Amino acid sequence: MKDFFVEIYRNKILMTTISAWLIAQTIKVGIGVLRKKKFDFRLFIGSGGMPSAHAAGASCLAMSIGMDCGFDSVYFALAFAFAIVVMFDAQGVRRSTGKQAGILNKIMDDIYWQGKIQEMRLRELIGHTPVEVIMGLFLGIVIALVSWSGQR
Repeated sequence: MKDFFVEIYRNKILMTTISAWLIAQTIKVGIGVLRKKKFDFRLFIGSGGMPSAHAAGASCLAMSIGMDCGFDSVYFALAFAFAIVVMFDAQGVRRSTGKQAGILNKIMDDIYWQGKIQEMRLRELIGHTPVEVIMGLFLGIVIALVSWSGQR
């Protein structure tokens, strides 16, 4: 079992991708502190916000694989296709879900004030704006480039 963890730690592509996600989430928390003037740990473990950690991780993964295995490899093609799906989902489907949650929360507030229902609010910050996804994309690429600079 020890070898398993050692091998995972030695997997530079995985470690770089995890780093991209952690850096994006940390930036998100920093922006939240600047905006709200208070620390909110939910921003670190949650989804939505600037920059998109989904886009940062997926683009870092694709770029790292491209730099390690070649941009003409089947591995890069798979990672690139995965990144496209993740980014479209982050700013498309998940963002729409967040908007729908906002509308449903307003409807529930109206019903609640009439004394007919008492339910928990739905989470509204689920997806990303296109700008948040683009910033995550660039962040992931930069992290991969920095991580792989001087190699190959």
